[in-house]
Amino acid sequence: MTDLSQAPTEREIARAVGRAESARSIDVAEATALLAARGEQLDRLLAVAGRVRDAGLQEAGRPATVTYSRKVFVPLTRLCRDRCHYCTFVTVPGKLPTPYLTPDEVLEIARAGAEQGCKEALFTLGDRPEDRWPEARQWLDEAGYDSTLDYVRAMAVRVLEETGLLPHLNPGVMSWGELMRLKPVAPSMGMMLETTSTRLFEQPGLAHHKSPDKDPAVRLRTLEDAGRLAVPFTTGLLVGIGETLTERAETIFALRRVGREHGHLQEVIVQNFRAKPDTAMRSVPDLGLEEYLAAIATTRVVLGPGARVQAPPNLVDLEECRRLLQAGVDDFGGISPVTPDHVNPERPWPQVDALGSLCDSLGFELRERLTAHPEYLDLPWVDPRLRPHVDALRGDDGLARAGARATGLPWQEPDGGWDDSGRTDLHTAIDDEGRRTDRRGDFDAVYGDWQALREKVASEAAQPDGRDTAPARLDSAAREALAAAERDPAGVTEEQALTLITADGDALEAVTRLADDLRRDAVGDVVTYVVNRNINFTNVCYTGCRFCAFAQRKTDADAYTLSMGEVAQRAAEAVQVGATEVCVQGGIHPELPGTAYFDIAREIRAAAPSLHIHAFSPMEVINGVSRTGLPLREFLTELRAAGVDSLPGTAAEILDDDIRWVLTKGKLPAQQWIEVITTAHEVGLPTTSTMMYGHVDHPRHWVGHLRTIAEIQRRTGGFTEFVPLPFVHQNAPVYLAGVARPGPTVRDNRAVHAVARIMLHGLIDNIQCSWVKLGPEVCTQVLNGGVNDLGGTLMEETISRMAGSTNGSRKSIAELEQMATLAGRPAAQRHTTYDRVAQDRTA
Repeated sequence: MTDLSQAPTEREIARAVGRAESARSIDVAEATALLAARGEQLDRLLAVAGRVRDAGLQEAGRPATVTYSRKVFVPLTRLCRDRCHYCTFVTVPGKLPTPYLTPDEVLEIARAGAEQGCKEALFTLGDRPEDRWPEARQWLDEAGYDSTLDYVRAMAVRVLEETGLLPHLNPGVMSWGELMRLKPVAPSMGMMLETTSTRLFEQPGLAHHKSPDKDPAVRLRTLEDAGRLAVPFTTGLLVGIGETLTERAETIFALRRVGREHGHLQEVIVQNFRAKPDTAMRSVPDLGLEEYLAAIATTRVVLGPGARVQAPPNLVDLEECRRLLQAGVDDFGGISPVTPDHVNPERPWPQVDALGSLCDSLGFELRERLTAHPEYLDLPWVDPRLRPHVDALRGDDGLARAGARATGLPWQEPDGGWDDSGRTDLHTAIDDEGRRTDRRGDFDAVYGDWQALREKVASEAAQPDGRDTAPARLDSAAREALAAAERDPAGVTEEQALTLITADGDALEAVTRLADDLRRDAVGDVVTYVVNRNINFTNVCYTGCRFCAFAQRKTDADAYTLSMGEVAQRAAEAVQVGATEVCVQGGIHPELPGTAYFDIAREIRAAAPSLHIHAFSPMEVINGVSRTGLPLREFLTELRAAGVDSLPGTAAEILDDDIRWVLTKGKLPAQQWIEVITTAHEVGLPTTSTMMYGHVDHPRHWVGHLRTIAEIQRRTGGFTEFVPLPFVHQNAPVYLAGVARPGPTVRDNRAVHAVARIMLHGLIDNIQCSWVKLGPEVCTQVLNGGVNDLGGTLMEETISRMAGSTNGSRKSIAELEQMATLAGRPAAQRHTTYDRVAQDRTA
């Protein structure tokens, strides 16, 4: 039982219950008081929780419906690197016949479940046992798997194809990349948060000590990464393991924050501690029923009507399930007719008929659901390769279809193929100020909760991570920073770089003069450009970039996807008008086969052998890796063999995850971008580098980003250029929602381009400006402040135009050369790799 020595007073409890009854917002202190409710106050709290739950079910179109999932439990391995003090599931290699279930054993369990009408295969296992147990590492090596998660993925595919059961994966802590790799093989995943108490993790003798995967920060990161990838996720809290009431309340609020920000928490489990023999916590009393009911009811009140709140029906007696329903529960989780609860083997499952009768006595209908709840059975939540398996089992209301039986189906790309997707022309509605008046149909689902983002940005703005402006004149700090930059441009300290990048007035003029002197020394006076064509082969995307007005759902009116023939035709047309490069990028189309990236490159190479193929951002590369199952290095090597000559270093935005997760819901994290770029350089694929600035960032983020780019270049030497990309705000959802500011100022643009030249001096010779985002006048100013390249003619620029740029979608050679002339500089055409093109062109 939880220590209540510092429990809230009766007066505090009564006040909190009264606020809950009045539907007032509850803070952590008041939730702590609700958790202490007993007797009459608890009865009042349960009544509130029941009303909140009923309102949510009514809104969901399932009034008075309580759900459960008919499943089998697949204990893939009972080895783990953690040492949780209450766990009997985990054991040691000597007590197991093999470290992992074999494929035949996995399929035997799944087939038995399918025969008994199950729809779900719950994969239960310990965290990364190969990191602790040599026996696990040896088994994986001999079986041909790099990791436990690779084996999980392979077995999920086998279960789908041979039994039709829907996998629900519980492999513990996962990285963004691992979640992305597993999403195509499972409609849902899960990991209990358990608690946000760092005390239980850090203090010797407490529940989570010496369990690296129970660090609350690590587990919260997994929950957040799952949300960014739109993975339907099951999580929850484990109550009674030594946490205080305040720590319990903080855990509930952490779950509310993550769920509101990403909308992916399909259910929250409130699980009560049960002491077990042969564990370090065997003498700790079980959580009392009243305390458990207060935890469930408080969770329901805090999370609100839209949440699905679950309580395991086997961890209480059957009659006590009546009380769980009164406390606001609307889901009983998984119940198996085949396998025991491997985590709590001493607690048998209730009979479904008996549980149904109990629900009926309280006016509820017990219904079977699938592993993912009805709201999470369509894009962007479910990968298209899982759609046939899901559709075979779900009814019209999204719950399990009566009489449906799981049957093995191929796990493959959707029927139809790339060329059958069709295309529509862009016909976007624009208002008088040049902004889009329509928006994609899944606006709220794909971008997440805007209010949560506003609160997050407002909180960070209260303690800005950088300076917005510096003194206009040359003060001592500016003089010192300039002197340091003159001595060793690339060696300036972070604070010196911050002083330079926030300079204004006379200080800014001095910074841009220095940058232009460095430019002249590095590359001379010639302004270069490339004649190229953009091919944005699809604008269908479910990633959720909040700055992007380009992406559409497949069903939206403005959605398009080019056929392979159209891609090839556009490449051939580019050659005819003198292009030497084609830049190929597209949205993350959910039905795009991973091999399509190779096919596109081969089509272009066949149609236009002379073109330099500059194709596929790091986000597209990771999508291809996820969909093909190839290791990153092998995928990039295959891209190069297919004809790709270099990669655009886009998808970088700001290489700081705090900023990235405001700008986008689902894009790859900074470290993943760095891994793709450095691996590309290692396999012989040069890349550009970029930074998008002027949205929710601060100057210190710009400096940090440039330092990261410099560090990569020192290691690999693979960057051909650096391209600052000003944020185009007009149609960007993050701006229209009131989260971001309206792009950088002219001062910002001049300072960023100039300091990029300074910090990258001797590392990256070429600093490019984006005429499509800056316009000719500002381009002229930055050309006089360190820039030596104008980018490309583009011929078909869609992304910036859709974002609201008014600077056109193509430039002729004459127009680009005119920009150079306005800056008092000569111009010359170049190839992608910056060697000059003979000047006998007629374009």
